[in-house]
Amino acid sequence: MAIAEIANSRILIVGGSSGMGLALARRTLAIGAEVIIVGRNEDKLKRTGAELQSAALSTVAADITQEGQVADLFERVGRLDHIVSTAADIEGAYELLPSLDLRAAQKVVESKFYGPLLLAKYGVPVLSPAGSITFTSGIAAYRPAARGSVVAAVNAGLEGLVRALAVEVAPIRVNAVSPGWVDTPIWTFVAGDKKDETLSAMAKRLPVGRVGQPEDIADAISFLMDNAFTTGTILHVEGGHRLV
Repeated sequence: MAIAEIANSRILIVGGSSGMGLALARRTLAIGAEVIIVGRNEDKLKRTGAELQSAALSTVAADITQEGQVADLFERVGRLDHIVSTAADIEGAYELLPSLDLRAAQKVVESKFYGPLLLAKYGVPVLSPAGSITFTSGIAAYRPAARGSVVAAVNAGLEGLVRALAVEVAPIRVNAVSPGWVDTPIWTFVAGDKKDETLSAMAKRLPVGRVGQPEDIADAISFLMDNAFTTGTILHVEGGHRLV
């Protein structure tokens, strides 16, 4: 799909009020797309709308882990060209097994597996046949660490879902971006007040000499939306993390 076509497209971004999703919303609005941002927090959505200040932007409050809300969402938004989800609820999930709360683990599964499954179930009927669905998995599926077993497992499961959906819903394309360590608000839950120290240490390890920025992932998602010959693919954007 050429940029001229993206300029005329309607893109739904779940998790678009912060981090990678916000960067993608800003990028696609800048080239003339119509963007619908979905999130659970209405106040946060209002702040995002005020920040982006675009007549081509609308926001919808919905929880993608609730099937009824997802069904209603797609009834409300109508025809789409692309669906993207960067949403993840990982608060409390980065714990060693003896301290792991099952409900925190379930929230990861709901936001990063069931949520994407529901987005596909109800989103496919309103998508253009030339359209796409893009999810975000993550480096934890390939380089798991202590305290990260739940996130690693869910990311791996999501990637399996991507490949299966690419076959089932063709010709609609289904892909995922697998980010490495990216400087987003989610690190508040992972590292707390040691966020800057943790990211700085990883930057020194990576071949590219830095951690990712939300714009790096927005670039990758834009590619997957744009390239009509890519489906069932996991695009790794992790600064060489799998090599070190």
